[in-house]
Amino acid sequence: MHRSPTSLASWVGVIHHTLVSCGCDADGILLQAGISPASLRTPQARIPIEQTSLLWRLATAASGDAGFGIRVASHVRANTFHALGLSLAASPTLRDAFARLLRYFRIVSDAGELHFTVDGEWARFELMAPDGYGISHESVDAFMSCMVRMCRALASPLPAEPAEVQLKRPRPQDAQSFDAAFRCPIHYGSDRNELRFRLSELDAPLRDGDAHLARHHDPILVKMLADVEKDNLQHRVLGLLVELLPRGGATQERVAERLGLSLRTLQRRLQEQGTSYCDILDRARLAVARRLLSQEVHALSEIAYLLGFSDLSGFSRFFKRATGEAPGAHRHRMLRGNSAAEMP
Repeated sequence: MHRSPTSLASWVGVIHHTLVSCGCDADGILLQAGISPASLRTPQARIPIEQTSLLWRLATAASGDAGFGIRVASHVRANTFHALGLSLAASPTLRDAFARLLRYFRIVSDAGELHFTVDGEWARFELMAPDGYGISHESVDAFMSCMVRMCRALASPLPAEPAEVQLKRPRPQDAQSFDAAFRCPIHYGSDRNELRFRLSELDAPLRDGDAHLARHHDPILVKMLADVEKDNLQHRVLGLLVELLPRGGATQERVAERLGLSLRTLQRRLQEQGTSYCDILDRARLAVARRLLSQEVHALSEIAYLLGFSDLSGFSRFFKRATGEAPGAHRHRMLRGNSAAEMP
């Protein structure tokens, strides 16, 4: 049976705390979203994403603040996400912090995927939230703002500012809180949620970085991640496919082997979760295609081969069916947008 994605209860706790600071009936709003306030007493408990998404919408309406997600980010502390937050705070560089976040992000929420790519002197950090999960704009606002706040806090007094932000959300009527939070060009209505940084700033040694202390939290994080993933095989398969596809080595047999399962067991367990290998493969192909098309490293025919298509026309049909746009047109639009956004 398919298991609904979840998020950490302490994330919901920050929303609750923010509502209280706004003078709203925080407990009442949680109950409207189907969340018991008592559940927040166990910070490592998990809340179904359908309920947290509804909570975001109710909280934003109750506060009357289009920038409610930005406001929530200001209430996040290093221990909000338990050992993960403390591990990030001890990272020797911001690039290392992003790498640790990618590794353990599903502890915070398993409703999305994070990607970190390097393109010349720039680094791109992307939050991929599938549309089918109903992820609210405000939750993305909060998470992206948290990342920027983390970079500034850990790097201080060195600079660590995003060069640009891309958000899928439409531009809010009052964007002052967004301008104040990000302090850089913000592109609304984009096809992705992404932060772009100068790579040199992410590789600079952090004043309070301690690689040994950061690793000290790994056993706790590994156990927390295992608890999240034990019932959600499809996320593990998706992660492996996103890793393997660009190398041209993604097969169902290899994925099963990496997971320590027989092929028949993998197929049966995915069926029990209400999905199939082919469905997950399509999701992974789309994610990897978008990433590769945003760069000029691979020809379209090479991308088609890496994704397992027998020819370019098959890849083109797949991509256009999924996005409504031909892969060549998508690449042209993305590269043109990146060129226009280059900082002097």
